Amino acid sequence: TSFKIGLCQLSVTPDKERNIEHARKAIEEAAQKGAQLVLLPEIWNSPYSNDSFPVYAEDIDAGGDASPSTAMLSEVSSRLKITIVGGSIPERCGDMLYNTCCVFGTDGKLKAKHRKIHLFDIDIPGKITFMESKTLTAGETPTIVDTDVGRIGIGICYDIRFQELAMIYAARGAHLLCYPGAFNMTTGPLHWELLQRARATDNQLYVATCSPARDAGAGYVAWGHSSLIGPFGEVLATTGHEENIIIAEIDYSTLEQRRAGLPLAKQRRGDLYQLVDVQR
Repeated sequence: TSFKIGLCQLSVTPDKERNIEHARKAIEEAAQKGAQLVLLPEIWNSPYSNDSFPVYAEDIDAGGDASPSTAMLSEVSSRLKITIVGGSIPERCGDMLYNTCCVFGTDGKLKAKHRKIHLFDIDIPGKITFMESKTLTAGETPTIVDTDVGRIGIGICYDIRFQELAMIYAARGAHLLCYPGAFNMTTGPLHWELLQRARATDNQLYVATCSPARDAGAGYVAWGHSSLIGPFGEVLATTGHEENIIIAEIDYSTLEQRRAGLPLAKQRRGDLYQLVDVQR
């Protein structure tokens, strides 16, 4: 019921080949430290900008040379016999671009592909304006995947703000929610940890997040602070804004303890309100 997770908070540069090799080394280091599950940041192979997404996008379904980032993830997961939640990269599919997270199993095979459902379109006057929808298309499918380290629900950054998605994952039996994300310097200090702890507490499960390291000179400056949150909303491990690899332990027996002591699932008033999972 217990295993180690590695959160790789990586620096990202305009050099794609460097980013891929850098991520490879970080995954290897996390595995050497005992991680059976490794989580990467949102958009780790490319600068985070609408100008960069089309340039760095890969055809994940074609694989091989058409997707060097996922080819690396496949090779490393197979060689090290670990599960990788591969952060996210820009994906090209026909005429459309997506912000996509790939999950690879211990055999190196692609187990799931999550396309960011909620696009990051915000305008806070005097603070930050960003419109992912200028270049990206929204995904249509919640993603839950059975792995060697449990049932995992996947979201990407802005997806964490929508509690209904997390509730659906919990209802489908998720043990852990993974959110690669790059919150910014405006909303990060206020909401990043708050949202992680809320999703974990509301659904009585683990939440793991992974951000790029902060680059003050980048066009989009990430908040950082990758974390693992326990099912009681407790911060089990976290880091600052610099590049770092965090190793922490997840123990699923804690889920049963928390749910037995605070039996929310039994106490919900299904006669008054219900969550509708349109895909079930």
